[in-house]
Amino acid sequence: MRTLLWTALGLGLAVIYFPLVVVLLNSFNADTTFGFPPTRFTLEWWSRAASNDGALHALWTSVEAGLAATAIALVLGTMAAFALQRYRFFGRNPVSLLIILPIALPGIVTGIALNNAFRTILGVDLGLLTAIVAHATFCIVVVFNNVVARLRRMGGNLEEASMDLGATGLTTFRLVTFPMLRSALLAGGLLAFALSFDEIIVTTFTLGTGMETLPIWIYNNLFRPNQAPIVNVVAAVLIVASTVPVYLAQRLSGDTASGGRL
Repeated sequence: MRTLLWTALGLGLAVIYFPLVVVLLNSFNADTTFGFPPTRFTLEWWSRAASNDGALHALWTSVEAGLAATAIALVLGTMAAFALQRYRFFGRNPVSLLIILPIALPGIVTGIALNNAFRTILGVDLGLLTAIVAHATFCIVVVFNNVVARLRRMGGNLEEASMDLGATGLTTFRLVTFPMLRSALLAGGLLAFALSFDEIIVTTFTLGTGMETLPIWIYNNLFRPNQAPIVNVVAAVLIVASTVPVYLAQRLSGDTASGGRL
């Protein structure tokens, strides 16, 4: 049984990661037809990617959208977590479901709904701001889940003790609550940024005409023969870069579970 489980695990990891390894190798492949395995390697595609204005502009757009959506998610997700975890009121469970629902909905449904809301109902022209708001709708869920989980483990004893000793609510939050929440906020923020940075479906429906995030740039240039090598380089960078927030978030969550130390 153990051998079967290890075999299944190995096959699953191979299905997931072998294509990623191929992309990494092809970013150095001197053959533009990407014959595999590569017979010669080059850094030419990396130098071209570093000077590609379209890719660099799309990268900056993705970073702007990701940082702004993460900031919104940290504020609103944390406030929602406190409201639903620390207070009891009628309709609490339905409200919690409504907050979590956006991440469970198909991206195309969310994209169409937001597109109609912005253009038809609100009369707002699509642009970077609308994409940021769209990203924030599902980034809030990641922050909310992290903060709620931390608040459940924290309880309220330390905060009550702080206020019993004369500290105000703001002082208690600054000196007691926030230090215990810090790693959960960092983990939630990192995951929210990664989620926003990689989003393509919702972005397609909510980003302004002529604007591109990096995932959209990759998709638009994927089948252009002259751009294919550069697309491989950008994809390779994204593979490596995407592991950083996920790894840090996992470490932060693991440290928290084992003792709350950073």
